[in-house]
Amino acid sequence: MNESSAAHFLPEPDTLRSPPFFKKRIAGFRNAMSKLFLPFAAAYFLSYHFRTLNTVIGPILREELSLSASDIGLLSSAYFVTFGVAQLPLGMLLDRFGARRVEPALLLVAAAGAAVFAHAHSVGALALGRAMIGLGVSACLMAALKFFSVWFPPERQPSLTGWIMSAGALGALAASMPLDFALRWMDWRMVFLALAAVTLCAAAFLFFALPERPGVARPESLKAQIDGIRRILSSGPFWRIAPIGFAQIGGFMSIQSLWSSAWLIHVNGYSRPEAARHIALMSLFMMISYSLIGLLSARLARRGIGAFHLLAGGMAMSMLTLIFIITRASDMHYLLWGAFGLFSSCGTMVYPLASACFPSGLSGRANTTVNLLSFAGAFGMQWGMGLIIDFLQESGYPVTRAYQGAFMVLFCIQLLAWLWLVAGKISRDNAERF
Repeated sequence: MNESSAAHFLPEPDTLRSPPFFKKRIAGFRNAMSKLFLPFAAAYFLSYHFRTLNTVIGPILREELSLSASDIGLLSSAYFVTFGVAQLPLGMLLDRFGARRVEPALLLVAAAGAAVFAHAHSVGALALGRAMIGLGVSACLMAALKFFSVWFPPERQPSLTGWIMSAGALGALAASMPLDFALRWMDWRMVFLALAAVTLCAAAFLFFALPERPGVARPESLKAQIDGIRRILSSGPFWRIAPIGFAQIGGFMSIQSLWSSAWLIHVNGYSRPEAARHIALMSLFMMISYSLIGLLSARLARRGIGAFHLLAGGMAMSMLTLIFIITRASDMHYLLWGAFGLFSSCGTMVYPLASACFPSGLSGRANTTVNLLSFAGAFGMQWGMGLIIDFLQESGYPVTRAYQGAFMVLFCIQLLAWLWLVAGKISRDNAERF
């Protein structure tokens, strides 16, 4: 099975209009999806679930282990540290060994991390388990994108990217109301032991279900790969775009994976189940947004609405929604948090923008570099917001003002990155590709 045979599974628009070919083509499409897509979707579902489950488990840990806001922020952000640090070597590993070998091996580390977390009784042990999980799931998105680039033609990849992001949003959705429901029947330690077992199954699914990659050109030498990273890091257009990864994607992850539930509980006064319902709606709107991006991005591009416009416009609406949340200007909290998830999802357009700045041979490393900055932002802002909240409360500010101050710092960082993006000039060639 090679790239052309994988493409053959997928229905072409003209043949779908022809009844004699319909059943055969749709069966082939399902076969390709089950063999080539579902293993990655299952892994990315778990990755996003691990990333966001602290929104529900965080308050339980804080009460059970007497943790401060900064302790929770540090604990949760340990995931983002190892995830981010892994990105640059990950790009080189994927180029050399392929997604089928790299991702299952890392998922074994994630399973071990979940087991460590389940048995931990201190902040240090919890942080170690969380860091191992972050390292273990660090390849779940990048490996999928790498695999799709090898097995599917370019015109299929935007829709595949949209659907793989939808699988992640479904994982975030499962880390809200369903997880809260599960915690009524088992404690958080049992949840993590169950996740360890499921992650082992996902690793086996990936390794045994995926085919070997087809014959490819001899990979670059290590020196050539490092030189490619240097080229990316010295690129002006890249640094016009990359701060969005740090501020917007990293900031959204810090809120989604931890501070959204804390805000809803401590500022809005909701119970944990009510907060989980708000987060579930936000995740549902994320999934809708990713699906729409996958379905409509090609059509919008033909009408002159490219990735740059989706990124800049979506981020502007995301920041507007965040201001309404911070200032409590509206009581329509479900609508606000749903809209925040919907518009924030446009931040993923930074990946095709980064790829467009370089030849195709550098696109994987460009994306992993953006991912590194995104997770550095998630770590810094998740922990930093906890430090700000603790500092303001210790200085005598009420809890509402403390949270508003931390969220406003995040908003200002995002605004600066957005202004840097829209005010910058991008080369004519790259602008056409956007």
